[in-house]
Amino acid sequence: MSDPIDWVSLSGRRAKGKRPEYFEDPALDRLYSTVFGLAAEVSALRERQDTIERLLETNGVLRREDIESYEPDREAGEERGLATRAYVSRIMRGFQQHVEAMEADDPPIMDVVERLSRE
Repeated sequence: MSDPIDWVSLSGRRAKGKRPEYFEDPALDRLYSTVFGLAAEVSALRERQDTIERLLETNGVLRREDIESYEPDREAGEERGLATRAYVSRIMRGFQQHVEAMEADDPPIMDVVERLSRE
């Protein structure tokens, strides 16, 4: 049997190069990194749960080997794709609303700026 994988050690590995910074406060970058990491884990769990549900429905029993080797057919893949897109949309909705407000032809803050500049 091969050596066990040291997942804790592997999780501490760092990518080469400087970590990208998106916000002035590095704590925000770390927070968003954590949130999106958790979102990815939840997404993976949702797919695994879907696999388990489909196998139970089809076979009535579960074996870990069946779960690990499961490959969704086209219909299941499309359903998963739609579910994942809806999930990501829900997570990103706050960001999307912010972008929409910035891109609006008449964002509220611009009304104030225009009024002040005329006075």
